[in-house]
Amino acid sequence: MILIFNKPYEVLSQFTKEIPIHKTLVDFGFPKDVYPIGRLDANSEGLLLLSNDKKWTERLLKPYHGHKRTYHVQVEGVPAGQTLAKLEKGVLIRRLKTAPCQARLMKDPHYPERHPPIRFRLTVPTSWIEMRLIEGKNRQVRRMTAAVGHPTLRLIRVAIGQLHLGKLPPGQWRELEQREIDLLLKN
Repeated sequence: MILIFNKPYEVLSQFTKEIPIHKTLVDFGFPKDVYPIGRLDANSEGLLLLSNDKKWTERLLKPYHGHKRTYHVQVEGVPAGQTLAKLEKGVLIRRLKTAPCQARLMKDPHYPERHPPIRFRLTVPTSWIEMRLIEGKNRQVRRMTAAVGHPTLRLIRVAIGQLHLGKLPPGQWRELEQREIDLLLKN
């Protein structure tokens, strides 16, 4: 069984409660035998997969399988073309260079307001970038955008491979259908 979950902001991608102020996956009524495949930090939102079969972790998370993860990233400022090119070539984070990725400016996707809302500054515009990465190091997207001078304000994972979050509301989950699992396994 594989479940798709739209993880809300300030929810930890784990079942154990370590920090009392955060919700965890236990708060969403999942079947008892599932566990998350990968992670999203508490400040990130969007697509999280859970399963009761450990083979999916290897299959979906290891970079050599080539499953891209797509993120919509709201950043401070409006990145220029050369800034996006830097992201695509890979940037240096903690003495390690990130793998090449895809990055493009996108129109405002008009997501519902987050609670609490992102920080807002009258003199600093925001914009949205779509980023597609194969690797997924700890807080990588946030560190990449900060490294090029555009700190992340909001981060939403919208797809893994060809499986998209779609219109699943935040805090809701459902079991994937076989056709969706087949999409997920396509590179």
